[in-house]
Amino acid sequence: MSKHIVLADRSPVDTGRRRLLRGAVASAVFGGMLAPFGSGAAHAQGTDKLVRIGFQKYGNFVVLKARGTLEKRLASQGLTVQWLEFPAGPQLLEGLNAGAVDLGTVGETPPIFAQAGGVDFVYVGNEPPAPRGEAIVVPQNSPIREVAQLRGKKVALNRGSNVHFLLVKALQQAGLAYTEIQPVYLAPADARAAFVQGSVDAWVIWDPYLAAIEHQANARTIANGDGLVRNTQYYVASRKFAAAHPQVLHAVLDEVNNVDRWGSENIPEVAALLSPLVGLDAATLEVALKRTGYGIEPITDATLAYQQQIADTFSALKLIPAKLNVADARWKT
Repeated sequence: MSKHIVLADRSPVDTGRRRLLRGAVASAVFGGMLAPFGSGAAHAQGTDKLVRIGFQKYGNFVVLKARGTLEKRLASQGLTVQWLEFPAGPQLLEGLNAGAVDLGTVGETPPIFAQAGGVDFVYVGNEPPAPRGEAIVVPQNSPIREVAQLRGKKVALNRGSNVHFLLVKALQQAGLAYTEIQPVYLAPADARAAFVQGSVDAWVIWDPYLAAIEHQANARTIANGDGLVRNTQYYVASRKFAAAHPQVLHAVLDEVNNVDRWGSENIPEVAALLSPLVGLDAATLEVALKRTGYGIEPITDATLAYQQQIADTFSALKLIPAKLNVADARWKT
């Protein structure tokens, strides 16, 4: 059993900034997710000298932040980087909608819910698929052995996150309708607590939370993304920022690509670097990092077609209010 704190849902930023962010994204901790996106929140005005990057507790933005190379590169242009931490992609996109964030990285499903809610963003790049980096897990002693046995069960997930699509596809493959389970919408920290306490029957979650629950609570996987979903990470920016500062976005993507290239060849070093930052032991992080995709790729027609498939799936399930044209969110440089 690891003695490290398990990714508690606390930001390392100071209390004042944490209060500010809670105000900006509170409506995204939702019972109904689309309302805050479409609520017409006032957009804060950033300065031309500040680049505000939304990140999550794990991933290459954390490594980039720790190494400080982006700050050095943008300083030559008179720019300062501000890093803002969010618990998951939906909340990050709500921060972007509120004008608190210029760009960030999220999974494949949050942009669909965000676009459906009227968030004005563009896709600016993506990482290769990492289907094994997310899974449906159950307690080791659970009688549930396959997805078909989730009928009538309580399944925890972060609504609108990348794992939402995994759950839908896994249920479809098992011959279950989404209405045949009891989805319990919880942010990762709360979902972990519910899972450990036995308040839910299964949890759909991504790395490194996945690696942590496997290592620390011996959770058992009944399905991962293999053959079902890509689990792609996307880099997104507000449309206004992308139009005004394309050179900054190119610089950010270039630095992320450098970090990815180094990280793919130095997984133990990356794990050691991340460990004190995310509160997980290096061995657990190595498991997660080996399931990660590395290297920035441009947004292609095939990428958008995959995102369109996700949008059409959620539209058919009435989880978003109307059909979307995902290509409307393509970055035109």
